[in-house]
Amino acid sequence: MECIKIGIVVTSDRASSGVYADLGGPAIKEVLGRYICNPLEFEYALIADDQESIVQTLIDLSDAKGCDLIVTTGGTGPAPRDVTPEATQAVCSKMLPGFGELMRMASLKYVPTAILSRQSAGIRGSSLIVNLPGKPKSIQECLEVVFPAIPYCIDLIGGRYIEGNPEHIQVFRPKK
Repeated sequence: MECIKIGIVVTSDRASSGVYADLGGPAIKEVLGRYICNPLEFEYALIADDQESIVQTLIDLSDAKGCDLIVTTGGTGPAPRDVTPEATQAVCSKMLPGFGELMRMASLKYVPTAILSRQSAGIRGSSLIVNLPGKPKSIQECLEVVFPAIPYCIDLIGGRYIEGNPEHIQVFRPKK
């Protein structure tokens, strides 16, 4: 099995300045570690909610580091400093609105404020970029609903083959 390169980008002014510990990045790593059978190599970035910094980090993870999957957490709300979706859109050749729609639908089962969230996903080269909310519980809920489509999406854009772990998640690939 090929090693899968995964970028984790945490956008948080307070966590990046040491006001509190990042909980989102470790939550993503833990969930993906359960969902994926392949060996994993993580590239981790903890940065401020600054659009240019997010853009440069996403470009680096996709183009220079060759990440198959880049997962962001934070910066998806309506506050003025929440600019992760804008940065993602700026670097992607195609946006995949179904990811955000499904994540919001899943989150609405738990909180009515899910309609304020602006999760999204897009493609840059052979990297899939997925924007998740910031709270570990929400990260788990959102990855649970979108991950079944992620390996096939990465197949379609020329990324490495991700083998799902059927003990934790059912990956969907159309029968040939």
